[in-house]
Amino acid sequence: MAEDVHTIVTREEVMFFDTDCGGVVHNLAYLRMIETCRTRLAAKLGMNLREMSESLIFPVLTRTEVDYRRPGKIGDWFEIRGKLGKVSSARFWCEFEVIREEDGELLVTAKQALALVQMPQGKPLRLPEGFGK
Repeated sequence: MAEDVHTIVTREEVMFFDTDCGGVVHNLAYLRMIETCRTRLAAKLGMNLREMSESLIFPVLTRTEVDYRRPGKIGDWFEIRGKLGKVSSARFWCEFEVIREEDGELLVTAKQALALVQMPQGKPLRLPEGFGK
């Protein structure tokens, strides 16, 4: 995946706390890694953490779809590939792949829908003109 403003690649090493007693990565660990990738993608798209905390406008997760294809194990290194997907006037989708670096195996695919919300009111907002272009 070529990296541009609409894509990002992050890396994570599977730690002990990411696994169950058998050393297999548990589902929440994948979601944490995807969250890190999505946060860095949002910054590339103009929504960095500091600016969001000052404006109180946040992208809020409204849906997650995950397919667990193969297990990852303790000590694996993952490449998490994130990209901006479909954009509408009120929400946008991000798409992810978790790849084991050692053998290039696709372990997880995920899609997440997000909407902008003004806090503390919780008021949904339209996406800015030209978002994702």
